[in-house]
Amino acid sequence: MIATKEVEVTRLEGGPRESRESRTDQVVLEEPLEIRVSGETLSITMRTPGHDHELVLGFLWAEGIIRAREDVSSIAHCGRTGTEEKENTVEVKLAPGVRTPLDDIDAPLFARRGTITTSACGVCGRKSIDDLLARFERLADGARVSRGTVTAAVAGLRERQPLFARTGGCHAASLLTMSGKHVATFEDVGRHNAVDKVVGSRLRAGSLPLRDHLLVVSGRSSFEIVQKAIAAGIPVVASVSAPSSLAVSLASQANVTLVGFARGDAMTVYSGAARIT
Repeated sequence: MIATKEVEVTRLEGGPRESRESRTDQVVLEEPLEIRVSGETLSITMRTPGHDHELVLGFLWAEGIIRAREDVSSIAHCGRTGTEEKENTVEVKLAPGVRTPLDDIDAPLFARRGTITTSACGVCGRKSIDDLLARFERLADGARVSRGTVTAAVAGLRERQPLFARTGGCHAASLLTMSGKHVATFEDVGRHNAVDKVVGSRLRAGSLPLRDHLLVVSGRSSFEIVQKAIAAGIPVVASVSAPSSLAVSLASQANVTLVGFARGDAMTVYSGAARIT
């Protein structure tokens, strides 16, 4: 689908001969997506339409609501055909007998039912890093990756962003093997959504966990980007910009290699430097 919208703008340029020109421009689409699990609204996330099923599956996996592809009986857009509701609502039906953290009133996820997830920061306010680490094991040391592969992966991300090329207003996440082979790239107005789409696509393919893979994200690396990497078993996360303090703390505790400022032939490794050769 076309994930952009044409808008009227006024272009102002300075200099000796200041100009004012009316024209049209392309902006990236941002619309709400309601995520329902077995008839109950779990979350409303602001996202760029497209690959909604992958986004939902990746989100449910990262939050620990599903633990296997077989936990999902069906996933589909729901509502009346041709309506905005159908385009922006996804219903997930769980397989018979599947229990989730939503079934436990004391679980941290219970309080999030129906909350809004923005395209800027995702689901915030997790009680502590310990809540997350209790659900996922510390990642094994595993395979290593060359510095050249990491920098090439970050540099190559821009080439896989056609939506950004048209609008300049969206993020991307790319998955590669440790040898540098491209696996999948998705764009979205929210970088955490782009990561969910990557992970969801691998869940559908039956490829989780992703122990021998590298995740590259545009912009910065936040707590939630590292959280989603841990959930998917991804040991290396690299970004163009800086990580947040909580992202560094989480990466260190979970044995994730966290790379920032990967530009040219240089990078800064905030955690897990032993994996970089």
